[in-house]
Amino acid sequence: MPEAEQASPDGAADATPPAGVLDELGRLGHGVKDLFGAQLELLSAEVGLARSALSWMLLAGLAATVAGVGLGLTLLALVGVLLAKWFASWVWALVVLAVLQLLFVLGAILFFRRCMHWMSLPATRNEWSAMMRETKARARRRAEGEDAA
Repeated sequence: MPEAEQASPDGAADATPPAGVLDELGRLGHGVKDLFGAQLELLSAEVGLARSALSWMLLAGLAATVAGVGLGLTLLALVGVLLAKWFASWVWALVVLAVLQLLFVLGAILFFRRCMHWMSLPATRNEWSAMMRETKARARRRAEGEDAA
């Protein structure tokens, strides 16, 4: 580095930079280390918090699922009892309950299929294909214009 070399009194080039520059570079290095060290500590703390949150979130999801299934079974039993009182027959109540459950399952399946269709991004695919057709047509017109010229 030409600017780092200093001419000594006897005319020879001195290869070491002045002590002030080394001191400032050392302080700059310590400052950068302190700055990024704090950021690294913050990142480490946040990753630990995210890991803990993920575990608690999975546990909460499991608890919500168990509670939801219990509530669903209780409501289903309640509907069955009400239907049995209304029809005055457990057989008819269970048949109607089975039909209601079948309709609910079919509705859930149709909704799931619709969501899968939305996940395929139909509008984006249509826009992309229109853009590609337009680009292809523009290139074809440009090529035909060059051939005619």
